[in-house]
Amino acid sequence: MFTGIVEAIGKVESSRAGSGGTRRLAVATDLDVASLPLGASMAVNGACLTIVARRARRFEADLGPETLACTTLGSLKASDRVHLERPLRLGDMLGGHLVTGHVDGVGKVESARKQGDTLALRLSVPESVAPFLVKKGSIAVDGVSLTINQMDGHSVEVWLIPHTLSVTLLGGLRTGDCVNMEADMIAKQVARFVENARVF
Repeated sequence: MFTGIVEAIGKVESSRAGSGGTRRLAVATDLDVASLPLGASMAVNGACLTIVARRARRFEADLGPETLACTTLGSLKASDRVHLERPLRLGDMLGGHLVTGHVDGVGKVESARKQGDTLALRLSVPESVAPFLVKKGSIAVDGVSLTINQMDGHSVEVWLIPHTLSVTLLGGLRTGDCVNMEADMIAKQVARFVENARVF
């Protein structure tokens, strides 16, 4: 479980093909990953990955077919930068919202409009995410917890404040760029409950 508050920016060292349609991703980071056990989780651009190898300031994770199909991680290449977040611990502050790291789909930047020191991002939303979004609700974009300010069909607009622009990579997004999206976990659970209730 994560919060959508980015801890660090990592740098991809390599992404190489593995067996069975997998890829092995190696990421350099300032985070102390050497103290994490093998099998620990790490959110990379919002996708929860399992650490399979690590040493000081570097870790590796395998990308399975489902991750490659549902996220943007398969397109990462050496020197690309990524958002990193370690899992939430019981008792930690929940500064963003509850994020599982299970990406629901890939959205696309429709526009990026500067207004003073802020940036308005308009994003197209895939069918798998749209039903769970509400105005003023939460959405994770490349692992960053954001508030939906406007909705129009299958598009949402989020505003990035100066702090978010300074600690994430979202300010560098351009029209046409793809991003990982995860809808609010509570909204998904409520929708599932209502769907099941109709059956009875």
